[in-house]
Amino acid sequence: SSFPAYISSVALGKLYHPDGECGLAIGAEKIGIPFAIPCMGSNSFEEIKSVSTGEPTRWLQLYVNPDREKTVDMIRRAEAIGTEALLITVDAPVFGKRERDRRNKVEVTPVNQQSGTNSSSSGVAAALQEFVDSTLTWSDLAWFRSVTKMKLVLKGVQRWEDAVMAAEAGLDGIVLSNHGGRQLDFARSGLELLAEVVPELRRRHLQMEVMMDGGVRRGTDVFKAVALGASAVGLGRAAIWALGSYGTDGVEAYLQILKSEFDLCMKLCGAKSVAEIGPEFVSCDFLQTHATAAPARTLAVGQYAPLKSAL
Repeated sequence: SSFPAYISSVALGKLYHPDGECGLAIGAEKIGIPFAIPCMGSNSFEEIKSVSTGEPTRWLQLYVNPDREKTVDMIRRAEAIGTEALLITVDAPVFGKRERDRRNKVEVTPVNQQSGTNSSSSGVAAALQEFVDSTLTWSDLAWFRSVTKMKLVLKGVQRWEDAVMAAEAGLDGIVLSNHGGRQLDFARSGLELLAEVVPELRRRHLQMEVMMDGGVRRGTDVFKAVALGASAVGLGRAAIWALGSYGTDGVEAYLQILKSEFDLCMKLCGAKSVAEIGPEFVSCDFLQTHATAAPARTLAVGQYAPLKSAL
């Protein structure tokens, strides 16, 4: 990887731009970072492979289907295009209360699913819920190992105890995440979890890849996550904003900007390589202080002239 980041899986990329997941895949390949293909994407695995010019690193984000045969079929199709890792999503046994999503009520068709509804009066999440097995448990890991040789990663870990269990179970990695803040209000951020999880793993001499996503907007954010022990950070919303605004070219430009900011941050902090970035570069004194200022009402301030007092 050219720098410690990857493009996170975001469902239904064509809702944002006709290039869809293909645009994200092209941008990731050109900058040299992995792309996590969403299992509920707008482009097929074959379409994503067709736009590559080399041997890019691909992962598959997986919602486990209640029909395990359909899950196996998806895994096989992902393996056929050279996918290296399976990111098993564990933080969405049911989808959260996504009010904006419910109001949008767009029609959806995840092309990599073999059957199911195309629309829902309750929005995208409700339409996709039927593709998710809400009964997944730790005992299912043996089944995953029986059906694939891909690396196994748990996506959506929120507690250090689960991180320890994942390492002890022999998993290849975890993603610390609150699912973009869209699952449970007040769930802790991936960055805060890093500061708790990594020391617990090191104290027990447990080794595995620890990644995080959520809230990464600048190269300095990537640096902070790496300093707290992340091997890579996921890029979700910002990558989708770039895609939606400027298509494939926007994704490439965004990743170049982010990498340049990360490189600059390394230089200004005196780190010659990613391996030299450690916790001594950051302060965590207020990481668990969750009090924030209320958002300013910028629309009212910027658009309307205030009434003058009559007094």
